[in-house]
Amino acid sequence: MSAAASGAVAVRPFNLTRWFAVTSLVCVSAISLAAAQLISQLFTDRLLRRDAEVTMEFVQSIVAADEFAGHFSGGGDPARRADLEDTFRHIAQIPDVLRANAYTSDGTVLLSTERRLLGRNLGRNDELDDALTGRLVFNSGLVRKQEHAGIELPFSGKGVAYFIEIYVPIRSGGDAHGVVGVVELYKTPDALSEAIHDARRIVWASAILGGLLLFAALFWIARRADSIMRHQQQRLLESETLALVGEMASAVAHAVRNPLAAIRSSAEMAAETGPSPEQADDIVRAVDRVEGWVRELLGYTQPVSGQRLTIDANAVIRKSLQEFQRELAKRSVELSAQLQEQLPPVCGDAALLGQVINSLVANAADAVSASGRIEVKSRVAADARRVEIDVADNGVGIPASQLDTVFKPFFTTKPRGLGLGLPLAKRVLERYGGVLRVASTPGVGTTFTISLSVEA
Repeated sequence: MSAAASGAVAVRPFNLTRWFAVTSLVCVSAISLAAAQLISQLFTDRLLRRDAEVTMEFVQSIVAADEFAGHFSGGGDPARRADLEDTFRHIAQIPDVLRANAYTSDGTVLLSTERRLLGRNLGRNDELDDALTGRLVFNSGLVRKQEHAGIELPFSGKGVAYFIEIYVPIRSGGDAHGVVGVVELYKTPDALSEAIHDARRIVWASAILGGLLLFAALFWIARRADSIMRHQQQRLLESETLALVGEMASAVAHAVRNPLAAIRSSAEMAAETGPSPEQADDIVRAVDRVEGWVRELLGYTQPVSGQRLTIDANAVIRKSLQEFQRELAKRSVELSAQLQEQLPPVCGDAALLGQVINSLVANAADAVSASGRIEVKSRVAADARRVEIDVADNGVGIPASQLDTVFKPFFTTKPRGLGLGLPLAKRVLERYGGVLRVASTPGVGTTFTISLSVEA
């Protein structure tokens, strides 16, 4: 039966880091590009408007100095015509001007840098009509070099530049509203175009770099938050597992311990008086093993005291190893210790640290075969702020695929075991600021490292 048919729906885990990376990259990119475009356009419009205003002020100063407005009504007077053309030449020679026209109040071209336009009325021109009301009117945009092939003045831009078409109203003297004509100037301010290009590049580069910096900062925060949430989720799962173990431990302790005690007592009596003392000893050992599991379950569920004590790590190690000497000697397993003398005192609890070392040595004993080797070392870490204890064996080792799961409750590779020894050891050490690490090579051996803080 398929999952769809059975109603089961596979829920894929939500990857916060990946989704945040994609969505934040899209949003930050869109905002950065939009901001860069808006700022660039605003900056360009303001510069072009200012250039048009400066040009208007310059033209009006020439008009005022040469009494240009009065010549518009000069009719056919040759003297006035000559003055008019002379003033117009001064206007047409303003830097960056490519074309200039002077219009009368009825829209007729009075003067122009293009003689074919003289005396013509070019028809409807909304910009010209607005200028004749007394307002400064200008248009701006991009212009390309090929558009000026027929103009005498050279185009010195970078291939693409900005043009400004300016309509400057010409007023008669003393009359603020009496517009007698309009001067049209078509400019390509090359220096201004280069400045605008440079400014736009700076704006775009700043927007891109700022967006990348913002994305990197947000991504780091999201990744950190994702890591914390995953850690908290793992702790929550461990808490749920702990609660389950507590229920199991209570049930096992209540229901099994009394029968086990009776079985053990009967087996001890049978060993002393019965015909098969070896079988009775096997029963006693089996009962002791079950009792050990029960204690392990209870020990995992009991809260660890947070009281910080000062202990001698070497003394705890020596005491723990004494408990294994006889048993390992029977199995021809070599147990050695290399303890650095005069270790500084560490934070912890002697009984709990002894329990951790016992668990690690017991695991090592299960991993090695006859004539194997277990070595325990103690030393001060390189930073002199921690003491490290190694429990190493030359056993079968742990596959790399299982290294991340050895500290999870109920994970075990032993045919007889609950998988609580290493999780309990890790939990005990963490309560005192300690760390438990593992390194293993299949076929070579395994090393567990305990790291404890030195008492300040």
